[in-house]
Amino acid sequence: MPLDLSPHQRAADLNARYRHHGAVAVLEHALKDPLSGELALVSSFGAESVVLLHLISIMEPSLPVVFLDTEMLFPETIKYQEDLAGRLGLTDVRRLSPDRAEVLAQDPDGVLHQSDPDACCALRKTRPLAAALAPFDGWITGRKRFQGGARATLDFFEPDPDGNRIKINPLAHWDRGDVQDYIVNNRLPRHPLVAQGFPSIGCAPCTSRVAAGEDPRAGRWRGSAKTECGIHFGANGVIRRSEEDAA
Repeated sequence: MPLDLSPHQRAADLNARYRHHGAVAVLEHALKDPLSGELALVSSFGAESVVLLHLISIMEPSLPVVFLDTEMLFPETIKYQEDLAGRLGLTDVRRLSPDRAEVLAQDPDGVLHQSDPDACCALRKTRPLAAALAPFDGWITGRKRFQGGARATLDFFEPDPDGNRIKINPLAHWDRGDVQDYIVNNRLPRHPLVAQGFPSIGCAPCTSRVAAGEDPRAGRWRGSAKTECGIHFGANGVIRRSEEDAA
């Protein structure tokens, strides 16, 4: 049986099959190939999320879409999620929140992000996502090589560091122009904060505007070495700029 293979072998076999395909074809095949197993799309409903959400709405609108409501998101993100899911006809959007008892125990005043942002991300993102993905064999992400750092060598398929499933990155080889062209050509609604200088959007306390010429992710955890929320772990934990620069 295909899913008797390890996630490493499944990812390697899928890359061998579809390495030379385009993004849309990779996603289409991933949704049907037995090696993929049961899949979910994890979406932040952020600045570029509409591309994958639109593709899924065309190919398989009933696919589970996992949306992490950290309870620290911009109000605009919550509204965008609600409006976009309805507009695209997505029928299984699963809006998750962190465990209430854990929040009260670890971050009752909502200031953990100031002293330990990694712990805050673990509380509000990583652990809720791990629980949500437990029933699935793989998950689809919107990560792309042009975003740099540890993402610069992304394959279409990769083993999840948790060892239990694979991750699928159909847009891995798209550049910023491909993303923008797709949004424009399909007349898709943009996240309202993009026009206000937020090309990458996470939790409100940890996201700032980006000036012209800055890296699009410069506004995430500005002034710190942190570059990832913890959902996408490297072999040694949360990927930081120092680790990326040394690679």
